[in-house]
Amino acid sequence: MIGDAILAAIEARLARAGAVPDDGFRRFVAGGVTVGVIDDRRVERLARFDCFDVSRGAVSLDARLATQDARTKAMADVAATLRSEGALPAWRDEAYAVAGAFGETPLFLIERGAARYFGVVTYAAHVNGIMRDGATTMMWLAKRSHNKAVDPGLLDNLVGGGIAATLRVDQTVVKEAWEEAGIPASLARCARPAGLVCSRRPMFDGLQREVLFVHDLTLPVDFVPQNQDGEAIEHRLVTLEDAARTIAVDTGDNEVTVESSLAVLDYLIRQGEIRPDQPHYVRLAGLLHQHL
Repeated sequence: MIGDAILAAIEARLARAGAVPDDGFRRFVAGGVTVGVIDDRRVERLARFDCFDVSRGAVSLDARLATQDARTKAMADVAATLRSEGALPAWRDEAYAVAGAFGETPLFLIERGAARYFGVVTYAAHVNGIMRDGATTMMWLAKRSHNKAVDPGLLDNLVGGGIAATLRVDQTVVKEAWEEAGIPASLARCARPAGLVCSRRPMFDGLQREVLFVHDLTLPVDFVPQNQDGEAIEHRLVTLEDAARTIAVDTGDNEVTVESSLAVLDYLIRQGEIRPDQPHYVRLAGLLHQHL
């Protein structure tokens, strides 16, 4: 069981990370559907583009953009301009689908690096890499490259990645498992869906609103992760108590990304490492499903 002092630190850290002002935002609407949330400072920048209708309560894509292709083209032109002006430093050349709900027909596609600027909900697949040796359960963590545009040098789940417009959740797990940890597809397909967690936090390039599809994957005792794409520079195998201590840290080399911290916290709760009768249980559980 994780001690109350560690739980208090986890709660404080994740509550700070997710603190977002209640006002100063406007809805982003496409095809009559609210798909994002944009802060007023960025709204002022968008008002100069002809494809947006800006009002006191919303920024709407012009109703004349009535097809997915037309909306995608307009958003691509806006994103390219914003990138040229330095407003989108996390450009990825990867398309995300934007819809009213996950799995629905996309209203348009958007460059991944522009998603936070418009506050659209994004989706990712994360995998808790678990190793069991007798009665001991341990967890693999990965250290992100210092060259990453987002959260450079922070610790991460063993596997985690955004779900591109052309991929399903399970396909993303297999793809990212190989790229990030050298896990072969035959083993990656053994990852078990374990629900989802939600993250909402202000970032340097907009508002992060992300749903994480969490998975658990038990790995062989002799498995050693081998990064394939250069995005992870180190791997650590830690006890569950050390994992809990680590996600309580918000400075230095041991800091874990907010999204991965939520996935780890979810695992600790599901495994009974955090008990319902502990003082922070209810508030910690609430942090896993924040209002997006």
